[in-house]
Amino acid sequence: MAAALYLPRHATPRQSPAARLASHSAASSDMADSVFHTRTQGTPAEGLRDQYADGKAARVWEVFIGDKNSRTRHYRNFLVGLLRRNNCRTVLDVACGTGIDSIMLLEEGFKVTSVDASDKMLKHALKSRWERRREKAFDEWVIEEANWLTLTEDLGGAADGFDAVLCLGNSFAHMPDPTGDQHDIRLALRNFRQCVKPGGLLLIDHRNYDHILDLGYTPSKCIYYNSQHMTDIVTSVLYVNGRPSLVTLDYMIDISERRDKSADDPISEDSISQFRLSYYPHRLEAFKDMLRETFCPLTRHTIYGDFKPLDEIEDPAFYIHVMQTPRLS
Repeated sequence: MAAALYLPRHATPRQSPAARLASHSAASSDMADSVFHTRTQGTPAEGLRDQYADGKAARVWEVFIGDKNSRTRHYRNFLVGLLRRNNCRTVLDVACGTGIDSIMLLEEGFKVTSVDASDKMLKHALKSRWERRREKAFDEWVIEEANWLTLTEDLGGAADGFDAVLCLGNSFAHMPDPTGDQHDIRLALRNFRQCVKPGGLLLIDHRNYDHILDLGYTPSKCIYYNSQHMTDIVTSVLYVNGRPSLVTLDYMIDISERRDKSADDPISEDSISQFRLSYYPHRLEAFKDMLRETFCPLTRHTIYGDFKPLDEIEDPAFYIHVMQTPRLS
């Protein structure tokens, strides 16, 4: 019988976008839930889990994000610049959540298709599309509910593919490893690859789980949002047979309307919203190996830390992988 060990970790302020696909099943899922709840209360426990199914996380993220234009300058410049340098026109956002990245790209002139497994998150994207439907880019914005394990089928075969496929904001780590052999994780990566045109890009990221597992807390840097709402993240790690199989983050977010809090103006407990999300802890070297096994040997693999070349940053909060497929001769 597998032995499960739950280790609570230190809390440190921190960020997260995230949003999207998360499952759990059979053995490891039931074992994890017997030790601690892996999701916000109210989220269904059957099937391919949507950790946002109770609607709470989606609502809180909308408050946390605030202004849709509040993406950090470094992130916007990195993403838009990379896509333009590689002549990308069509973009598939496979973890669009409430649509913040997709909206940014639509406003920058890209043709975007947005999918997510959570209908509670998608309803915010659909609302944004409706409110701006008189704008051509938004009128043509394709939004679909889709599962990473059946992605090409859900997209009708992915047609001719996309110039770029995005899975950002630590979203991919929502995919667990219920069988212990990374079968579902590898299947999802293969489906992403099939959606990329020859010469196109896959951009996929994950938190620095090496740091979390080795030091026991979540890096506090927020590279995606200019938000003042995050007050704390409590980090916990579940070990099964001596191996880390799940990282759970309890997000403490100030949902009050005030933005000018100071040390002399403490945050009221009544204004703090807490919700829980769980992630598979991808170590950098293991994730690099999976990507290289998924793509052909001629694929160019570049890794950034917090949107900077790795030799320019030590111990980043996020790793961003860019896979550029070879063009047809």
